Amino acid sequence: MSASPFHAGERAIQERAGVREKIEAIGGKVIRDYMPDQHREFFVQLPFMLLSARDASMHPRASLLVGRPGFVHSPDPRTLRIDALPGAFSPVTLSVGDPIGLLGIQLETRRRNRMNGTITAIDGRGFTVHVDQSFGNCPQYIQSRAHGFVREPSEPSASTTRPEGARLSAEASAMVERADTFFIASGAADVREGLDVSHRGGKPGFVRREEHEGHTVLTWPEFRGNFYFNTLGNIAQNARTGLLFVDFDTGNCLSLAGEAEILWDTPELAAFAGAQRFVRFRVTSGLFLPDALPLRWSAPEQARELPATGSWPG
Repeated sequence: MSASPFHAGERAIQERAGVREKIEAIGGKVIRDYMPDQHREFFVQLPFMLLSARDASMHPRASLLVGRPGFVHSPDPRTLRIDALPGAFSPVTLSVGDPIGLLGIQLETRRRNRMNGTITAIDGRGFTVHVDQSFGNCPQYIQSRAHGFVREPSEPSASTTRPEGARLSAEASAMVERADTFFIASGAADVREGLDVSHRGGKPGFVRREEHEGHTVLTWPEFRGNFYFNTLGNIAQNARTGLLFVDFDTGNCLSLAGEAEILWDTPELAAFAGAQRFVRFRVTSGLFLPDALPLRWSAPEQARELPATGSWPG
């Protein structure tokens, strides 16, 4: 790519972390405006795809699309076609011309690739995306799980979605507290800079839940990553973010909207092994989605990085 692949928020975080020049040189080589063939072939294998899109209030939200392998495919290196649409339970809305962030992740192999782009067409079967940025991510902190379908992707769940308020219900709170994985949607202040959706993983309980002034507040450690700082760069400019928790045993999902902030210097940082900083997320609303996914997964094989990471005290 001829220009820097990083926006001002990402560059500022890279500068603060002391990696700015190194990552700019790397980013210019590995972040492309087309998909290499190995990424195109990878997407075809997936039974689900994560996305970041904006809801009716322009808030970035994370959602998940499911289909039999092949429902995501690439007719050419600059185009990705997804033959699925967000269901009635999804908080996101899609329109032609909208930016979208996409993450393909294969849990059983820990492979993941990103593609951020612009929606160019929508029809009754799905939508088409033009590539703006395509790049791979490392396998760190991904718990390995094998998947299986319990019903056809086109068969809707018989369960009823229920809203979550600023203070999470007991069932939603329990889901957060036992999670070893979640996904985060974020976007820069300038909507033209696009959207990102990223994976976060840790030991079960790595997301701490607290209650403060009528809101549930979630805090998690940020471990060493690829130093692109896509998510943190967005948060530095735009606190509005979305989280998606998946219960891999039941197919339940929890979609949250809220505001995030980066905690650079706190006394707890030195006591939490592996944490380089924390992110605090204040819940404003959410949806609890029972049996939202037609997939179930096997028991996890812990990521090899986790033994070197800490836990919250008490």
